Amino acid sequence: MRSIWNGAISFGLVSIPIKLVNATESHSISFRQIHTEDGGRIRYRKVCELEDREVTQSEIGKGYEDADGTIIPITDEDLSHLPLPTARTIEIVAFVPGDRIDPLQMDAAYYLQAGGAPAAKPYTLLREALKRSNKVAIAKYALRGRERLGMLRVVEDAIALHGLLWPDEVRAPEGLAPDTKVTVSDKELDLADALMDTLGEIDLDELHDEYREALEEVVAAKAAGEAPPESPEPARSGKVLDLMAALEKSVRDAKESRGEEPGEVRQLPQRKSARTAPKQTGGKKSTARTAGSATTKKTAAKKTTAKSSQGTKKTAAKKTTTAKKTAAKKTTARKRTA
Repeated sequence: MRSIWNGAISFGLVSIPIKLVNATESHSISFRQIHTEDGGRIRYRKVCELEDREVTQSEIGKGYEDADGTIIPITDEDLSHLPLPTARTIEIVAFVPGDRIDPLQMDAAYYLQAGGAPAAKPYTLLREALKRSNKVAIAKYALRGRERLGMLRVVEDAIALHGLLWPDEVRAPEGLAPDTKVTVSDKELDLADALMDTLGEIDLDELHDEYREALEEVVAAKAAGEAPPESPEPARSGKVLDLMAALEKSVRDAKESRGEEPGEVRQLPQRKSARTAPKQTGGKKSTARTAGSATTKKTAAKKTTAKSSQGTKKTAAKKTTTAKKTAAKKTTARKRTA
């Protein structure tokens, strides 16, 4: 990998010579602009306005346009004498826990390579110190004509530098959340949890750019003089009217895609944390059902009591009749004996 910047990490009184290397690369397919009538390339030429002629890259420099339109030339030598300690130095200013960094601030990523044998010892010292502390280093550095904010962290056996946006460059999400008051029930949250558990985790290495692959197929077909492949018809999805039904179907589909038995969607046990109470309408229906159940139970209890009373009375009557018959038989036997 080719370095794009050479400098040093300033770690207190320790200086670590390093080389900056891009940590990411783009695999996207790029297009050229062409003239649709004859296929000719469309090119942008760099022309000097004063001389009205095309100039080469070696003739092009930098200039700052003042408020009145005056152009002030700025040379590379001018930039090299900037009164900044970060002109050629990544200056570490603090160490903080990694979760203190908002992902919205993340920008480009680079690897820091030790600049020669003398840098091996201090480079390893900083790497191991970051590992043991479970912290990241916040640093300031200058790159491509401006001072930037960065975060140093350990990636395997190397130190990575993540460019960070300055805090005032991150917009606040004001006015983006729904302004309509919405109530989410426990059952809906339980189904959402079940869907999240069913989808589970994934190995990020298995993910790939399907759009780029499809685009390569189209380009290959056109190059071979064949018709480009037809895109599959998108699945028709009507307007979701019942959120619960949509969640339940999503859970079933997710299980089927993983080769699991869809079965029934079981609700997860309710969490102890307080959640928003369901709507009043549902509460009234539940109360009515509960009242109906109570009435049914009372009626059943009355019937059971009545049956038990009737059974007890019949049994007592039978016992009384039997006792009378036995007494009558004994009396008759005594008379005969006398």
